[in-house]
Amino acid sequence: MQAQVGDKIHVPSRTVGTHERCGRIVEVRGRNGEPPYVVRWDNEDGDRLFIPSGGVVVEPARTS
Repeated sequence: MQAQVGDKIHVPSRTVGTHERCGRIVEVRGRNGEPPYVVRWDNEDGDRLFIPSGGVVVEPARTS
């Protein structure tokens, strides 16, 4: 998986009744866009270190 600062990240729910987590990548700590990432999650305070697993989707930032 590769990402860059500004990309949106989506983590699907693994439990019935819970929602997908979404956030924005604010820092890439791996080489060449690889994890770990620092993510600012929607509806949460602060930034968190995140290492993605299966099912995670990275949506590239819009460049316009």
